[in-house]
Amino acid sequence: MSRRASLLRQIALSLSLMVLGVILLSVVGTYVFYAVASTYSPGSISQTWMPSRAELVWMIGTIIVALCVAGYVAIRLSRRILTPLNSVAHSLREMAQGNLHARASPDDYSLGETGQLVRDFNAMAERLQSMTHEQQFWNAAVAHELRTPVTILRGRLQGLAEGVFVPSTEMFDGLLRQVEGLSRLIEDLRVVSLNDSGHLQLDLAPTRIAEDVSSTVQAFTSHLQARGFSLQVELEAQDVAVCDAFRLRQALSVLLENALNHADPGVLKISARVKDGLFTVSVEDEGPGISADIAPSVFEAFRRGDPSRSRSSGGSGLGLAVVKAIAEAHGGHAVCQPSGAGTCFTLQWPVQREFSVQP
Repeated sequence: MSRRASLLRQIALSLSLMVLGVILLSVVGTYVFYAVASTYSPGSISQTWMPSRAELVWMIGTIIVALCVAGYVAIRLSRRILTPLNSVAHSLREMAQGNLHARASPDDYSLGETGQLVRDFNAMAERLQSMTHEQQFWNAAVAHELRTPVTILRGRLQGLAEGVFVPSTEMFDGLLRQVEGLSRLIEDLRVVSLNDSGHLQLDLAPTRIAEDVSSTVQAFTSHLQARGFSLQVELEAQDVAVCDAFRLRQALSVLLENALNHADPGVLKISARVKDGLFTVSVEDEGPGISADIAPSVFEAFRRGDPSRSRSSGGSGLGLAVVKAIAEAHGGHAVCQPSGAGTCFTLQWPVQREFSVQP
């Protein structure tokens, strides 16, 4: 509303200045004409209602000059308004035909709101192009992640059907692991997509943090210890937070699996606490660490901290995106930050007090 009012003010000001100029030309010019004529050529002034030749020439000249002034102001004003609008309209037609590189040309002389319109349109076009590229990247990444397990399943099943492979428990266990991997990838995609669309539903309930965190850590303890990790768990037995317990365990599982696959063996610190109205859970390792340039993007889907990691060692690239989605669905955030020589992954969201936990 304020922008429209500002544009109206600028148009009104331009038109008012034009009218003022024409009035000054007529009044002041007429005064000067009769002053000069009465001084140097009194006979050229008509004494009747019919204008003399000199007066007629002056009136026609005044009209022509006034029209020129009005035309100049109108052309200049319309150019300052229509040039950016035509540029935006042309770019819209280009984008409608599939040219996402089309941009409106800015005009240094355009009025404030029309110039802002060009800038807003170009920003929208940039965003649309970025989203299109991101969608193409997602499609390629999902296809890449699905291709490996599907290819393995197809090859093994075809080998079994043709008698190339001998059916065995190990063979079926391998096939089952591939199916489980596909199921997990599909679930991760579902969680991230629902969160992006704002439709990730949570089953909120009062939860004793120590119980859920302890059970999740216990499930990974043997694998972590086999890799050479020493666990250091810090929990407050009485801490309670309102959250989706299943999603909490899911997020913590991703962080522990991430440490299992990528962290250097050493002390792995796992903590969960409620303090100052915030619930915080963190997993901290001792290395190799993540560079400051990469850390802000590790929670983006299909963005691995180390580009050299293969799928077998780096996972699907969706795990940390799921962690971020779960934190945001709870109204919080996920953070990756350096901690000594290692990295600390933290989830944090506000504590809700409207539930009570039965002892």
